[in-house]
Amino acid sequence: MSSGIAGQLGEFLHARRARLRPEEVGLQSFPQRRRVSGLRREELAQLAGVSVSYYTRLEQGQSVNASDAILDALAAALRLDEHERAHLRELATQRPRPQRAPAPERLSPLTRDLLRSFETAPAMVLGRRTDVLAWNTLGHALLAGHIDAGAPDRPADRPNLARLLFLDPHTRDLYVDWQRKARAVVGNLRLVAGRHPEDARLASLIGELSMKSPTFATLWSDHRVTPCEADEYELRHPLVGTLTVTQHILIVARSPEQSVAVVTTASGSRSENALTLLAQRTVQAGPEALSCTDAGTGCAAAVGTTQESGERL
Repeated sequence: MSSGIAGQLGEFLHARRARLRPEEVGLQSFPQRRRVSGLRREELAQLAGVSVSYYTRLEQGQSVNASDAILDALAAALRLDEHERAHLRELATQRPRPQRAPAPERLSPLTRDLLRSFETAPAMVLGRRTDVLAWNTLGHALLAGHIDAGAPDRPADRPNLARLLFLDPHTRDLYVDWQRKARAVVGNLRLVAGRHPEDARLASLIGELSMKSPTFATLWSDHRVTPCEADEYELRHPLVGTLTVTQHILIVARSPEQSVAVVTTASGSRSENALTLLAQRTVQAGPEALSCTDAGTGCAAAVGTTQESGERL
């Protein structure tokens, strides 16, 4: 993670500039003369209508006082989408503040009541750093059955979705297209980091993942920003086989830094049947039977099933 807001702004501009090719923006390209990937600084400055020296200072972190007009011009020249435009404005308008370690996030009783209302759908409450603040029984069984079901209730032991995705082999194996899920989580973390550059806990998480996961470090350096909203994923579950789900992210109005992740399946589909079977087995065995160190054959044995029976759905 960058050491400061100006540094984050410069890194973001550089990464987006490197993504564009001259021919994409109507400039003539001479490949044999180019020493950098993407647009040169002077080319982007020309497109945005600013001086090369000013843009250079901006990218080098020597200035964070860009006007709205300049930010709009840069966004247009870089062909940023609406989320990238908002991220650029946040980076350019914030002022440096000392990093601090905020208290662990708390779950309000009203949000817990909301979670409890999802009786037939897997669901969990996520904090802004992707800490799992709570999950219902089916959410735990589907997404993290190998972890202690009571862990979210203990702030020091709370699972973290990003940490699980990059450092936990069971969670990695759960997603058939793990790379796409990984990109989505990193893109959302980028947005959160832009909004909360003073969050020391978030900085620590990003630093840990960058050190322990080369893939995370590569995705983080790309500076792509993408909010987690709703997307379809294919899961490879150790108890009920393969199923296709849609993960919806619902913002909690009373706690906008928190969200409820709800999983749904298509009506009448094999995936819906698989989810129903998982719910039945969870009720029969209890959530503690899913908290195994081996999320594969070990957990399958704990609920009296095999992968073969899941494949017959």
